[in-house]
Order: sequence, then C-alpha cells, then structure tokens
Amino acid sequence: MGELDGKVAIITGAGRLRGIGRAAAVSLARLGADVVVTGTGRDPSSFPDDEKAINWKDVESVAEQVRAEGRRALTLTVDVTSREDVQSMIDRSVEEFGRIDILINNAAFARGVDRVPILELDEDVFQKVMDIKVTGTFLCTKAAISHMIKQGEGGKIVNISSTAGKRGSANTLAYNGANFAIVGMTQSMAQELGPYNINVNAVCPGAVDTHRMDVLGRGEVWDNMAGRTPIGRNGTDDEVGDFCAYLCTEAASWIHGQSINQNGGTVMEH
Repeated sequence: MGELDGKVAIITGAGRLRGIGRAAAVSLARLGADVVVTGTGRDPSSFPDDEKAINWKDVESVAEQVRAEGRRALTLTVDVTSREDVQSMIDRSVEEFGRIDILINNAAFARGVDRVPILELDEDVFQKVMDIKVTGTFLCTKAAISHMIKQGEGGKIVNISSTAGKRGSANTLAYNGANFAIVGMTQSMAQELGPYNINVNAVCPGAVDTHRMDVLGRGEVWDNMAGRTPIGRNGTDDEVGDFCAYLCTEAASWIHGQSINQNGGTVMEH
C-alpha cells in the first residue's frame, strides 16, 4: 500500500530524461499515484545526445517509468499557455482516471536566450518566459482546482519556482520576474484554497543537474556554483522530485503557502 494510492497527479513539463518533472512523476508513482505526464511534443531531432542514445521518447518514456512502478500513466501534449489545451488536459485526465488530486506546475521556458542584459532582452523572449511560467501556472491551477473543489476531497499543488524567485541577479530579468511571481502566486493561492483543504507550496531549487543547465557545461562555471554551497555540490533532479512528492503527502499537510529553498544550504540574501 502506497501513501498516495488512489490519487491522480498531473505534472507539466515532464518529458525530459534529466528533469524535475520526470523525477517527480516517478516519485509520485512510487508512493502509489497514477500520473498524467505532459510535455510540449518536442521534435526528436532537438533531443540532447544522451536522450538520442537511449531512444528516449519524451513523455512516453516517462510514462514507461511510471508504469514500471506499477502505476497507470497518461501522456498528453499540452501548451500550458493555451486555455483550450489546459482544459482538454483536465478533461482527458478525469476521463481516464476519474479524479484529480495533485498538480505540479513545472513547465518553464528553456534557459539560454533570456539570460542577457536588459538592453539586449528581446520583448518576445521576455513575454514567452512569463507566459509559460506565470500564465501557465495560472491556467493550470484554475482548471485543476475547479475539479478539486467539486470533488470535495482537498488536493495538493506544488509550483516549481527557483532561488531566482527569492533573489535577483544581473542578466536574469525575465527569469527573476517569472519566479518571483510564482512565489507571490503561491502565497495568494494558499490563502484562497486553504479552506478547501487544498495545500499549495512552491519549491525553489538552486542549481540542479538537469538538461536546463547544459548550456553552462559541467566545467568551471558549474563547479563554482557547487563550491558556493556549504555541502559543496549541486542538486539532482531526483532530490527535487522526491521533495515535490513529499509535499503531496499527508505528512506535509500543515506546510502551506511556503516557498521552500532546496539549494544545498546557500544563504539567500534579501
């Protein structure tokens, strides 16, 4: 018997081999949840070499990992900035599994072209970062809680922010803006949804060894980031995924409205 037996989770942005979404999906399945795995329908030609080497199939491969844990999985291609896509995601999930108990808002814009000085930041790039992270979290949450409230059995929402949602830095305007917004939205959601027994929290990771960080390489820059943590290393997707899953258990039911750093002990300056 798993702690989340009978529960159904939706995770956005969960098609990567090295990613928080995949790790959270597997961790939730280990606890007994059935999982709706969503992604953007990436072109396989764009996959990184390690995914190509093992014939990775995006959300279908994540679903295979969920099923390997003995749980059911549904894969969907979803544009989280589209109200129609998001509503279809909810409808398909309920049609397949009959309920929705957990939502993990993980979708985000790829790191890279947004990390430039303000004067070089393209308006369309800025808007895309905000649309996927902020508007996507709004649309997915609105659609999911409509069903959770009707179910009348509470629920769990975990928003993936970042330590960049706590501290601004140069050349990171769009990413800072989007992740600061998630921290504020998490607090607002928690105030509003607490009476419905829907827990809402955010996870704020530091540097995590996922595909998003590949643009940095794994050399001096990466090592310097690790060296700034008291424990001397960066995080793993499994560590963050496991923590997301924990926040979806009853053991975490009094944790509410929090944006929790997961960064190896790096002190956040305000």
